[in-house]
Amino acid sequence: MALRLTLLLLFLTSSAFAQKLELLFIGDVMGHDAQINSAYDSSKQAFDYNEVFAPISGIMSSADFTIANLEVTLAGKPYGGYPKFSSPDEMVVALKNHGVDALVTANNHSCDRGKQGVLRTLDVLDSLGIHHTGTFRNAMEKAEQNLMILSQNDIRVGILNYTYGTNGIPVPKGTEVNLIDTLQMKGDIALAKQQALDHLLVFLHWGKEYQHQPSPAQCDLADFLFEQGVNSIIGSHPHVLQPMELRKPEEGDQFIAYSLGNFVSNQRTQPRDGGAMVKITLSKANGRTRISDSGYYLTWVNKTFLAKRAKFEIFSIAERESNNYEGFNDFSKNKMNTFAEDSRSLLHKYNLEVKEIKP
Repeated sequence: MALRLTLLLLFLTSSAFAQKLELLFIGDVMGHDAQINSAYDSSKQAFDYNEVFAPISGIMSSADFTIANLEVTLAGKPYGGYPKFSSPDEMVVALKNHGVDALVTANNHSCDRGKQGVLRTLDVLDSLGIHHTGTFRNAMEKAEQNLMILSQNDIRVGILNYTYGTNGIPVPKGTEVNLIDTLQMKGDIALAKQQALDHLLVFLHWGKEYQHQPSPAQCDLADFLFEQGVNSIIGSHPHVLQPMELRKPEEGDQFIAYSLGNFVSNQRTQPRDGGAMVKITLSKANGRTRISDSGYYLTWVNKTFLAKRAKFEIFSIAERESNNYEGFNDFSKNKMNTFAEDSRSLLHKYNLEVKEIKP
């Protein structure tokens, strides 16, 4: 009897004091011309993006680490959007102000502004103390910093980042952009496993634009990565939502979100006007780390027109609904509801063990 009580107490104690780490993943952060114009304050002759993220700042700041896909360069002037993006530095200043801790930078727009774009983007992120991976100044830096490690509460998470390509623009000589290559990825994963990680995640820029279902190539690559020992996969690029899965839910060690859609952009055609933020909770007890919880927030970008400019704001759909669409006109309410209904229909049908997070 005494032995049973001791074992029970040990179990309860280890469960009660399990270490936890919350990760929040955000989709495509884009910077079209309309967004750049919107952020410019002519009275101050300066850019300010804080109003864009303010409505959703509470959620963005709630996790231990919030990670987003930066789908622009910070190449400096002249600023511009599609097809060769360069956004003001103030965009990432505002992202940091509202909770973003890390950015992945390997995507099809990484080389939009050549070597200046690759290098200056990294310089700005370093000056702001924002973690990053995916692009590198040179081969030596890649060797040292390819694996981004985020650590807190005795849990170490490693993140690797790759893109399918760079829109046909050659990677500038001397710089490095991680491209999807299974041989290279296999080697990177093997090296990552030597770093005493508790969880290994790969952030991929992949898939077909505007398609709600993952392509066969995405599914094959996901299976390959899980076979190599990757625990989670987060996807971007299609600019629309694709399904999410918690595989082996009884073990809690494999998660995939094929595409999170757009976090912010000037793409106004539904369903490109919104996306999802995914939250993963890791729990570590008795030396084992597992995914103890996962879910998603649906988000939508509201674009309204002021006297001299447009205004972009990102909202949590569930929060807007619970607040009776406070501040929305009928047009915005109807547009957001259309996105919400279509997204819920898709994700309720195809998600596996991943539910929407609501207030």
